[in-house]
Amino acid sequence: MDPERERSGGHPKKGRKRRRAPNMLVGAAEAMRARRDLEERQPEAKKARLSTILFAENCEVTHDQLCELLKYAVLGKSSVPKPSWCQLFHQNHLNSVVVFVLQGMSQLHFYRFYLEFGFLRKAFRHKFRLPPPSSNFLADIIGLQKKQTTGDLSKMVEGSLPSASSKVSVNLQNDPVIQKYGSKKVGLTRCLLTKEEMKTFHFPLQGFPDCENFVPTKCNGSVTDSSPLFGLDCEMCLTSKGRELTRISLVAEGGCCVMDELVKPDNKILDYLTSFSGITKKILNPVTTKLKDVQRHLKALLPPDAVLVGHSLDLDLRALKMIHPYVIDTSLLYVREQGRRFKLKFLAKAVLGKDIQCPDRLGHDATEDARTTLELARYFLKYGPRKIAELNLEALASHQELLATGQELRNTAEIVYQPKTSVLECLDLMGQKLLFLTREAETSELCSARNCQTIKCLSNKEVLEQARVEIPLFPFSIVQFSFEPFSPNLTEEMNKRMRLKWTEMSTVYAGPFSKNCNLRALKRLFKSFGPVRSMTLVLETHQPHLCIQYEVLEAAQLAIESLDGILVEGACIKVQRPVTELTLDSNTLVNELEQDSENRGTIYLSGVSETFKEHLLQQSNLFLGLEAVILPKDLKSGKQKRYCFLKFKTFGSAQRALNILKGKDWKLKGRHALTPRHLHAWLRGLPPESRRPPGVRVIPPPSEQQALQALKMDHPKIAAWRWGRKIGKLYHSLGPGTLCLILLPGTKSTHGSFSGLGLMGIKDEEESTTPNMCA
Repeated sequence: MDPERERSGGHPKKGRKRRRAPNMLVGAAEAMRARRDLEERQPEAKKARLSTILFAENCEVTHDQLCELLKYAVLGKSSVPKPSWCQLFHQNHLNSVVVFVLQGMSQLHFYRFYLEFGFLRKAFRHKFRLPPPSSNFLADIIGLQKKQTTGDLSKMVEGSLPSASSKVSVNLQNDPVIQKYGSKKVGLTRCLLTKEEMKTFHFPLQGFPDCENFVPTKCNGSVTDSSPLFGLDCEMCLTSKGRELTRISLVAEGGCCVMDELVKPDNKILDYLTSFSGITKKILNPVTTKLKDVQRHLKALLPPDAVLVGHSLDLDLRALKMIHPYVIDTSLLYVREQGRRFKLKFLAKAVLGKDIQCPDRLGHDATEDARTTLELARYFLKYGPRKIAELNLEALASHQELLATGQELRNTAEIVYQPKTSVLECLDLMGQKLLFLTREAETSELCSARNCQTIKCLSNKEVLEQARVEIPLFPFSIVQFSFEPFSPNLTEEMNKRMRLKWTEMSTVYAGPFSKNCNLRALKRLFKSFGPVRSMTLVLETHQPHLCIQYEVLEAAQLAIESLDGILVEGACIKVQRPVTELTLDSNTLVNELEQDSENRGTIYLSGVSETFKEHLLQQSNLFLGLEAVILPKDLKSGKQKRYCFLKFKTFGSAQRALNILKGKDWKLKGRHALTPRHLHAWLRGLPPESRRPPGVRVIPPPSEQQALQALKMDHPKIAAWRWGRKIGKLYHSLGPGTLCLILLPGTKSTHGSFSGLGLMGIKDEEESTTPNMCA
């Protein structure tokens, strides 16, 4: 019963006297408190928010995946599939989308000038790596497949896919298939992806950090033009840890299916992706086959010189968590302009004249898809690149896409989503326009798009001024700033020095120790703070010292904080980092890393056992606000390492948990985290040959000394400080419920490519409280 009603007209309990309030002020105060209590119990208004943990493989988000999110942000779950790499809750409460693009900058620039990017690192909790940029980064992230046609699409004549034999004027020499393979027939070995190509297209490779627990197929025989081909296709579902295998089909060269298995994922299924996979809960319930069973079966089936054929085969191998050295990917074999790819359904119709993935069937048939990829590879080998070029696939695909777009724009009664629909088309379906602000010197397909309002400016400063005025008027805005990058040689040198800086910051010198010290006990002591990469005894000094290089920065910092100035083995020791020009600002950098929005609320723990997760969940009532448990694994053995990261909703929750876990009941060592998850994945990929002994001085090359003496206003170091602050002010002016992305696309030159970086957040977003388990 309401408190006020009980005082004024409710029936008091038997035997209880009604008491009159001493004065009206007391009654009013009680009523006010009652109303306040009632208001506090009311559910808060829903806000758009993002999941705490990104499901991206190795924390890398592809341009297509970014496009997934942007389209979902525009149309919502009723019309568009959910993004595969993150969760956007309450999309209908999203008010607008703003994308800032810092052209000419990469992940390397962000961490080289980490201290200068003050606002960006503190404001955005969600950070992820981007692959090196393509020729048209903006077109890729909004899903623009071609230049938009400004004519009236309603006047187009509808029709089916034109015949491949239609006479079209084609310059074969400009066809990408001819440019890659020449015009003469090629053998099987010429169609195999090289190791460099496999690396570029994110195939799992031996020794790479994101393939730490992958199983090799052991196919290491000599491949020839007569080696056997096997078509492979996998279907996946979405689980709490991302995409996992639910079905595998393997087809031998004669077309016979030699393996067709349903697979039960290890983790909780969030979405069966039935429209693509055809898998339902009912189908998967009785299945007992696990991923390890499939891996064992596949290894036994494949001969030593087996060549796997598939369409976007990297995704299939990652779902299988297997590494295979000899692959033909039909999405790359049938090369398309500007690095884009044809869909398997299209190639089947245009090249083989067969219909697959029919709309009246629930999901894809994995065996049919595997067989189709095999037939496409055989067709290419039989007829050669010239025949493929004569099919004029690009023109056929463009015609088909244009017809599909015309149908969508005519259908105003209902929003019909097609997988190739771009962000622009999604906005058009909603009757909205995209704002694109850029400098006049920049060119993009966006500029000529039909429903894009393009404003070209003379400078970055003018872009910023226009953004303040125009962004509130549009539901979707892309604001591009352009910066002069370092020269390729200087960028490569900066990359090496950045990685060396992290190695040195993760290294400590400890001592002096007595000459009769117990080395075994000392090793145990220093290993208790975290994983050790190397530990050496230094005998150059009067008394022995130890040099310990840790795998993670948190372990080195914990060792310094715990042991510096402490009595060890009867001696008061000093624990410190090597002093070089790369570590002079290490204390400042450590303090700022701890304040990074991605690290706030995250703690590092050392000494955890394999049963730690179970114990943690059993006593979850002690750890309120726990959102995610990140359990790294050993690269070679696949076993869980003896450290982990726990992510909490607030800094206070993290601090309380840290106090408990360091207490007598748990006896763990820990501190607040310093390494964002995406950065940790990047640093783990540091090749051993590029490391140098800690403490050796690196002298900047003359070219960099000159560059730093004559910094221009648009130089990345100055730009990072100035434009980070300016974007910060602009961000604060955005309305609540604005999805904001900061994209550093990465850089590409003849000297190599550097990955980009994405930062993401929703203005005034409400954080999630659902724990996630991540390896």
